[in-house]
Amino acid sequence: MGKVLIITHSQDNECIDIVSGKIREHGGEPIRFNVDEYPLKYSLSSCFENGEWKIYLDYEGTRVTLHDCVALWYRRSMNLGGNLSEVLEREYLSSTYGEIRSTLFGFLESLPCFQIGKYSKYRRLDSKEEQMRVADFLGMKVPESCITNSPLEAKRFVKDHPNGVITKMQSSFAIERNGVENVVFTNLIKEEDLDEIETLQYCPMQFQEKLEKKVELRITIVGDEVYAFEIDSQRLDNAKLDWRREGVELLQEWKPYELPSDLKEKLLQLMDMYDVNYGAIDIIVTPDDEYYFLEINSAGEFFWLDRLMEGNPISEQIAKVLLGKANRRYTPVFERNTMTV
Repeated sequence: MGKVLIITHSQDNECIDIVSGKIREHGGEPIRFNVDEYPLKYSLSSCFENGEWKIYLDYEGTRVTLHDCVALWYRRSMNLGGNLSEVLEREYLSSTYGEIRSTLFGFLESLPCFQIGKYSKYRRLDSKEEQMRVADFLGMKVPESCITNSPLEAKRFVKDHPNGVITKMQSSFAIERNGVENVVFTNLIKEEDLDEIETLQYCPMQFQEKLEKKVELRITIVGDEVYAFEIDSQRLDNAKLDWRREGVELLQEWKPYELPSDLKEKLLQLMDMYDVNYGAIDIIVTPDDEYYFLEINSAGEFFWLDRLMEGNPISEQIAKVLLGKANRRYTPVFERNTMTV
């Protein structure tokens, strides 16, 4: 029975249990590692002795070996370190968190088994600018954009696009107020906003031409399988610029979408260029049926789309790719097998 290590956190959604069930159905053994409980509840040990590497994960008195894992699914690493601030003095926290990150991600990078996508490759996907360059190189349309912290350059870009400009952050940007995390969504910038744009100097933003939308697409790719869905975000005023504002309201309204074959091929080429086996891609379809690539998210959500199809096929495909029962992109880390059981 092949072991599959799943990197996630204790508050992750139902997809972990569904994929884990699919892994078991295909003869595998899922091992869940909640990194928000590391290092307080988990111990991770990598040892090189007598010419052999051995890796152990200990949790509440139970030890599992990880050097014999056949696959790794890096899903999330939210709240890494958890409540460490409750047991360590403040002066030690920064350095300790640095060691925790170096240890965990060093372990993930070095694990010599198949990975849906290596952590380092996912971090490469943090570059929205490179994503747009790659999409453009492959012949996809991308919105005219400006990434800057220069108030003057932002003003110029807005004035050069009289049909409208939207602003968005390149990361999962959120503002915490009174203990509540407020996500910064996509917004329309108005001419009067330009008078108050000087603070842009302190925090760069992405500006893009405002595109008219016929529908918006969320395309989930696992291995070489493509699952495309559409949503009419324009029927709700609060969702017109960013459908996530009404994500719950729109959950049941996503419909399967047939992608043009040439676009599907380009998206698979995009996955090949990044050498990853999972990606959640956002695309705008204009009233003229033009397709504009927005971004690819290396760990974007898929559970609500998986629910809309019988048998949870996205979860099924993830399990099959992990266990080598479906086509996958795979570049071996080591030429010879040095693992021991």
